[in-house]
This record gives sequence, C-alpha cells and structure tokens, in this order.
Amino acid sequence: MTERIWLSSYPQGVPADIEPSQYPSLVALMEESFKKYAARTAYSFMGKDITYAQTDSLSRAFAAYLQGLGLVKGDRVAIMMPNVPQYPVAVAAILRAGLVVVNVNPLYTPRELEHQLKDSGAKAIVIIENFATTLEQCIAHTPVKHVVLCAMGDQLGLLKGTLVNYAVRNVKKMVPAYNLPGAVRFNEAIARGTKAPFQNPPVKADDVAVLQYTGGTTGVSKGAVLLHRNVIANVLQSEVWNQPVMAKIPAGEQSTGVCALPLYHIFAFTVGMMLSMRMGGKLVLIPNPRDIPGVLKELSKHTIHSFPAVNTLFNGLANHPDFNTVNWKNLKVSVGGGTAVQGAVAKLWLEKTGCPICEGYGLSETSPSASCNPTTSTEYTGTIGVPLPSTWMKLLDDEGVEVTTLGQPGEIAIKGPQVMAGYWQRPDETAKVMTPDGYFKTGDVGVMDARGYFKIVDRKKDMILVSGFNVYPNEVEEVVSDCPGVLECAAVGVTDEKSGEAVKLVIVKKDPALTEAKVREFCKANLTGYKQPKMIEFRAELPKTPVGKILRRELRDKK
Repeated sequence: MTERIWLSSYPQGVPADIEPSQYPSLVALMEESFKKYAARTAYSFMGKDITYAQTDSLSRAFAAYLQGLGLVKGDRVAIMMPNVPQYPVAVAAILRAGLVVVNVNPLYTPRELEHQLKDSGAKAIVIIENFATTLEQCIAHTPVKHVVLCAMGDQLGLLKGTLVNYAVRNVKKMVPAYNLPGAVRFNEAIARGTKAPFQNPPVKADDVAVLQYTGGTTGVSKGAVLLHRNVIANVLQSEVWNQPVMAKIPAGEQSTGVCALPLYHIFAFTVGMMLSMRMGGKLVLIPNPRDIPGVLKELSKHTIHSFPAVNTLFNGLANHPDFNTVNWKNLKVSVGGGTAVQGAVAKLWLEKTGCPICEGYGLSETSPSASCNPTTSTEYTGTIGVPLPSTWMKLLDDEGVEVTTLGQPGEIAIKGPQVMAGYWQRPDETAKVMTPDGYFKTGDVGVMDARGYFKIVDRKKDMILVSGFNVYPNEVEEVVSDCPGVLECAAVGVTDEKSGEAVKLVIVKKDPALTEAKVREFCKANLTGYKQPKMIEFRAELPKTPVGKILRRELRDKK
C-alpha cells in the first residue's frame, strides 16, 4: 500500500510520523527524566511515594551492584515480581548497566520458569520472595548464578516495611519456605552498590533492551528481541497518540497513570512504566489487580488521568459497588489492550466515567502498540482503530500477496520502528513471521474499511486469548499428554464472559480411572493459572484429518 489512508482519521495535532532517534537509548530517556523531574513522585505504592531522584540513585546503586557481580554488557537479567517499586528500579538498573531485561511472569510453574531462564541464558534474577520456592525447584538446571531477593515492604521504610513483610509472611502466609543459598536481599544489594563504582557503558539504539517472551505456533515460548529503539519508538508513538486528551490536564498538575496490569506484560512495561517516565508522570503501582476492592481503595487516594487495562479489569471495576468511591472526573484516556474490549463493558465504562475506552492492538513483537482508536473517540467502534504514527499495516492473503479490496479479510502485517529485531536465537522462527519487505505477520485475520480502521475477524494461529494473555494449545496439550492416564488430548478456546476466552480441554482416556480432579491437579502443578483449563471434557475419540491432525476447529464449533 503506497498511501496511508488512515492518516485522515487522525485527530488534529497528531503527527503522521515520530522521530525515534531523538534518544540514543532508553537509558538517555530515563536519565533525562531523572534530572528534569527529580523532585516529582515517580511511583506511588501502598501509600509510599518514590521520587524520580530516589529512583535515579537506587537504580544507579543497583546497576553498580550488578556490574560488581561480573555481569558485562549484553548479559541477561530476569525479573520475576508483581508491581512493586523494585521492578522499575531493577529495569532502570539493568538497562543502565548495559544489560538486558528478561520479564518473567511471577506465577510461572518451575517447568515454565526453567525454560525461560535456560532459553534466555539469564545469569541473574531479581525475584520476590513469595515465588522463591519456584526458583529453588529449577535453578540447578539454569545458567542463573546470582539471585536478588525482594520483599513486598522493601521500599516502604523501616516501620511500615517491617509490618508489611510480617503480615505477608506470617499472617497471610504468602511466602512458602524456600532454600536459595547465596541469595542477596534487595536492600543489601543497594547498600553494596552505593559504595561501589559504577561504569556508565555506552548503550546504543540497536542494543537489545528487553527479551519479551511470547508463545509460538510451536507452543514453545520464544523471546521477542526488543531493541532500545523499538521501545523508544513505541513510547513516543503512544505519547503523541494520547496528546489530544492529555493536553487538557491543567497546567501544573502532574499526570497520573494507573499500573494495574503486570509490568512483566509488555503493555504495562511500555505504555505504563516507560511512557510515564518520559512524561514525568506519577505511576500508581497495583500489586494485585484481582483484589478489586483493594484496587478501588488505592485509586480513591489519587487524581487519575490515564488507565491502560484489559477488558476483564474494566468490567470487574465498573460492576463493583465501590466504583464511585473513586473520582473518575479527571480521567482523560482509558486504553483497552491485550484482548478485545466487549461492547457492553465499553458502554458501561463510558456511562460511569465519561471517558471512552480506546481499544488498541499490538503484540509482544511490536513493543506492543501497533494501532489504536483515536483518544478523542466518543463511542465504541468495535475495531482496533488505525495504525499509530510511523506504522504501516496491510492485509495479506494465503500467498502473502496484499489484499487490496476494501472489506476483504487478510492476515494483518505490521511495519514500523516498534517491530522487534527477531526471535532470540531463532532465525527459523523469525523467517516464518517476517516478510522480505520488513512486515511482521501477526497471525490475526482482519479487514480494513475506507477510513483505514482495522477490525480483527479471525485468527490464523490456534491461539487462545485469556484476559489478554496468550495461551498456545500445543503447550497445554504437551503438558497434559504427560498426565498419567491420558491417551491423547486437545485444547481449544471457548468464549468466556469474564475473560473473553477460556481454555477447554478434550481428553481421550488411556486409564478409565482418570478423573477430572486428577487432570486439574496435574495442570495446576505444570501450568500457570491462565493456561489451566476452565472446562474439561472426556470423549471416546478426537476428530482428525485423514493424516491424523486433530481438528481443533471442529472441537471449538461443538462448544
């Protein structure tokens, strides 16, 4: 496509392109904000504010500590935590030391964690003690040599921190026993780093910033290689996209965003943490978004301007009796991502807040944002909006040829400065998704209308999208086929009112004594929560093609 017909749908003031080269690296972007906004609050967590200056000194000390361990430029460091202040501090430190961030879901099972640590070659991990037992079970099989242990109360001051840690460990019993010899506490690492020299390595735009793990059609999790310039581009794209409404914040009032989505998810990482850093905003860190009353209680203490979330969270909040304890009048932008926003949820959110949900679209491979509805929209469109500045999108048929007839479906392909460099050490997988002219093939089937708005109508890959998280049937099937008593199985996605989609598992028994309870127990031990089947069905046989391939679509249609 030689022209970008969607540009005519851009709100006034939004440029057609951004200039990602204005920062040589994410380090330059962060250090500019540390100086410019030193006195401002960068993060608010459980009633404690942490300033940009504090984030600067903590991350500098932690960077010096990491260098003191012998880690050198390009080494990978994993982070396995919920949204606590140590997360953004660790990210800033890792990048400042010239290292690479590996985001890890803290709810992973030992099997899932082992794969990611081995695949990334991570030499160190920053982990919250609540999940230390998971690491203990697999660390011997990974290249990890250094462990930094965090606790919920580390950054809350001595008195409050001690109380919070006591409650988490002893009252709520949220820290199972573990044994990790040689692990160093986060605050101890900071203390050591404060006394150590820090070498400021030259970090360039083409250096790797993040390995963002995502499933593949093969079911094996692969690392999307995001360079410094990829993430910078997406931050700047998101900033100009939000500008028409964010410009309405009164002069002198600090923009405040909610970070309820987990920071290990690329949506929260870029559009939450990094965008807030660039704008000198305050980010309210929510460690447990499932605790809806707790989320509303925290939000009632703040003036909120931006709220990126997934459909499930918008729905859970809007339907809660305490919803109106929060002052939503200052909310300027609600971005829905990760999964389709449902029309009923969008309608209710608009009624209750006066701020429409602008649905966006993206993937780990695109840092993540590729398209979005204009932030000036006043109604729910049911589309994924239009491509962001500097982004090109087209639709391809099964032969890889561009579909030019309006309304005709094709696979969505994306080109732009936010598109990954490839999959970590997987040139074979990279070749499958990148076109010769630099487009990334998403596996999602869409249509485009005359205004340049895209809508997703189907999915080429057998992926299941549970509350914004990718679940690959192959991985679920591979795990379940190891369950004693299972002959064969198939996993499919079925519509779910709460999470958009849920995993349905169909099993053919080898042992008649196999029960649903046994399967569930096995899944719980080997699959993180959102990958576990919501429905389990036993059948005499699975539908197959003449060559023996399981017909998942047929299982889906027979819900």
